[in-house]
Amino acid sequence: MKYNLQLKDICFLNRLFLALVAFLILGCSSGGSGSNDNDTKPTNLVINTEIVGSNTSNPNGNGSGLVNFTVSANNATSYRILIGTDVINTTTGVFNYTFTQSGTNNYTIYVSAYNGAEFISSSVTITVFVTTTMAWSDEFNTDGPPDSSKWSYDLGAGGWGNNELQYYTNRPENVIVQGGVLKINLIKEPFNGSNYTSARILTKNKYEFKYGRVDIRAKLPAGGGTWPALWMLGSDINTNPWPACGEIDIMEHIGNNLNRIYGTLHHPGHSGGNADGGNVLINNATTEFHIYSCEWSASTIKFYVDNVLFYTFNNNSGLPFNKPFFFIFNCAMGGNFGGAVDPNFTSATLEVDYVHVYH
Repeated sequence: MKYNLQLKDICFLNRLFLALVAFLILGCSSGGSGSNDNDTKPTNLVINTEIVGSNTSNPNGNGSGLVNFTVSANNATSYRILIGTDVINTTTGVFNYTFTQSGTNNYTIYVSAYNGAEFISSSVTITVFVTTTMAWSDEFNTDGPPDSSKWSYDLGAGGWGNNELQYYTNRPENVIVQGGVLKINLIKEPFNGSNYTSARILTKNKYEFKYGRVDIRAKLPAGGGTWPALWMLGSDINTNPWPACGEIDIMEHIGNNLNRIYGTLHHPGHSGGNADGGNVLINNATTEFHIYSCEWSASTIKFYVDNVLFYTFNNNSGLPFNKPFFFIFNCAMGGNFGGAVDPNFTSATLEVDYVHVYH
């Protein structure tokens, strides 16, 4: 077995070493050179955490970063806690801490319980979501066509590079905002030489951004051959053709593999069937709304469903993911990824409740 230790691995080991050194210093700093005969070593150290706002839809909190802690141990008279470089001393074991790093991040909390010079130590790892400022959104609250200040249309057929079967229109039959939801309707019908119609809307030349977090709450269509996608393309695509421009697929789903959610990145040498990505199996993708998210920075691109991480991609300056991108929402039929079409298919709808961008 061969190990290739890269710079990121060395940095991680250095951070781990420093944390362990700090933990040892933390443990030793409150005790003397020896134990008092009357000191009783604490036992049964328990660390309880409550991430404020945590629920089924937001398991990592409400974005405030606030976490309530309760630590306890038998025979303990005081506690010392290490969170990053912050040291907290408490005699009650009850305290709170606000994490400030934006995004969804893992933190290891080190705790020591003391009785005089005697102590025991333990640790716990938690995942906390911290929101940032909303930079752009569409709540889809105005009935009618999508907001023309934010969205335009790709129109036509021809397979779109994937042998897809639909003809994209801007008709209200195929795309409409209704009841607070954007609806993209995929319909089986003859239209301009195609057997299916749908819609593909995009923010190109109207809204583009570089880095941040994207949350899209959506309910997906069912039916063999359906292929909804919530994704982004590099804004320089006209002068830097795909895949050189880069593509970030926040969510893709195919009706022939229900409830399997894909997060994918296309770039030179890694496009089409050779793209980088991951997937996760969820429940009720076509009957309930879920939040599909992407956290994009100069170092990583992370994909989530309902705030649960399922794939992390390591970004770097040599990749095309360090410039503005624009959104595309569409629902295709068949094609290289959508696959065989159910002969009994008549229609299905991609519903989007909102799209939020945070910086």
